[in-house]
Amino acid sequence: MAEKTRTPIIIDTDPGVDDTLAILLAITSPELEILAYIVSFGNTDVRAAYDNIYKLYQAIGRHIVLHPEDAARFPNFSPIVPPLLVVGPEGPLEGGRHFAQYFHGRDGLSDISERHPELNIDFGSSSFSHNFQPVKESGVEVALRLLESRPDRSITYVVLGPMTNLAQLVRQHRQTVMDKIGRVIAMAGALDVPGNTTSVAEFNVFADPYAAKELLVPTDPTSGLPLDRVILAPLDITTSHELPFPYYAQKVDPAFKSAAQPSNADGKSPLVHFTSSFFERTREIMLEWGKDALELHDIVAIWCAIENPPEINPVGGLPGMSTGWAIAERTFDIERTGEITRGMFVTDRREENTAYAPGANRAEVQAQLDLRHLGHGLLESTALPARVEVEDPGLEQRQQKGVACLVETPGPSVLLQLLTRRVWGI
Repeated sequence: MAEKTRTPIIIDTDPGVDDTLAILLAITSPELEILAYIVSFGNTDVRAAYDNIYKLYQAIGRHIVLHPEDAARFPNFSPIVPPLLVVGPEGPLEGGRHFAQYFHGRDGLSDISERHPELNIDFGSSSFSHNFQPVKESGVEVALRLLESRPDRSITYVVLGPMTNLAQLVRQHRQTVMDKIGRVIAMAGALDVPGNTTSVAEFNVFADPYAAKELLVPTDPTSGLPLDRVILAPLDITTSHELPFPYYAQKVDPAFKSAAQPSNADGKSPLVHFTSSFFERTREIMLEWGKDALELHDIVAIWCAIENPPEINPVGGLPGMSTGWAIAERTFDIERTGEITRGMFVTDRREENTAYAPGANRAEVQAQLDLRHLGHGLLESTALPARVEVEDPGLEQRQQKGVACLVETPGPSVLLQLLTRRVWGI
C-alpha cells in the first residue's frame, strides 16, 4: 500500500503557551510535514517567541536522549530536510504593538526562564541543533520560496498568531498566493461569543486588525486571500476544547501543582518537566478566571490541518471538510481603530442564518412571535430592523463572500485523547 501523502505546512506562530503545545502536536503528527516556523510578535516580543522554538526542541531532544525508544513518537523532530526557522514581523501593519504577556509571561512561556533556568537554551547542546535551520531571510521571502518550490495548492499555511506576515506576503505576491497556496487555517476572531483580550476581540485579531481585515474582508475585491481555501477557527469553537489540569495531573504528571510548587525534573521525563513548568503559572491565571483548564485554541487549528488537507475538493465555493468537521459561511467586517472595539468581528445579523434560528431571518421570526402573541427572550429585541436609504451606497453592506468558520469538530474529548497520546505517549 502506498504511503499516505503528508500535508506540507508553514506554521506562522507567536509561541506562547498554547502555540507551543500546538507545535508539539504538529511535531508528533505523521500526517504533517513542517516546512517552516515563521515567528511573529504577539503573545510576547518576537525575540522571546523565537527562543521558545529552541526551548521546545531542546526539551524533545533531551527526552529522546534519555528515552530513545520514544523517537518514533516525534516523526517531525528529525526530518531529512529540517524546517526553516525565521524571524517574522516585530509589529503590526499599522499602529502600536500589543502583547499578551499578562497571560503568557514576558518570555512567552509563563516566565519559566526565571522559575526554571535549567530549561533555558543551552547552545552547546547537540540534542536539537540540527533539527531546524535558522535563516536570515524574511518571513515573506521564506513563504514565497516554499510556495514556489512545491506543487500548486499543496501547502497549508497555519496562522497561530497575528496575520501580519501573511498580509505582507499577499501585498507583495498575491498572484503567487492565489495560484499556489493550498489552504490557510487561522486561529482568529470571535463571532457570537465574547473576546478573550477585550469584551469583543480575540487576541490574534486585536494584535493586528489591519492584517486580518486586509486578508479576510478587504475593501478592494481584487485583494485579500482566496476565500475558497480559508478556514477560520474562532473562539466560538476553540474555547470548548480544553486540557483540564486535574486530567493532566492524573494522566501525565501526578506531581503537577502550580507555580507555588514548581516542577522538579527528578523522576520526570524532560518533556513532561518542560510542559509542567510552563503550565504552572498558566493554571494559576486560569483559576483566577474560574477555570482549572487550558483552552486549546491553537491546538484546534493544528488539528484541523491534520484532518483536513488541501486535496479535499471545495464544496459550494468553500473548503471541503473531512467527516466530523463542519464549517459555516459567515459575513462580517473587522474594526481596526475603534476606541473600545479594536479587532471586533462586526457581523451583519440582518439576514444571517447562523446568528439566529437556522434558516430564519431575525426580523421575520420576531414578527411571527408578535403575531402569535408569544413572549420574547429576555435580551431579544422586539424591534423590526428596517433598511435605511443612504446617500452613499457604499455605506450599505456590500455583497461580499463570507468566510468559512469552523463550527464543528469531532469533539473536545477526541482532541484531548489525541493530544495526550501523541505528545506524552499516554
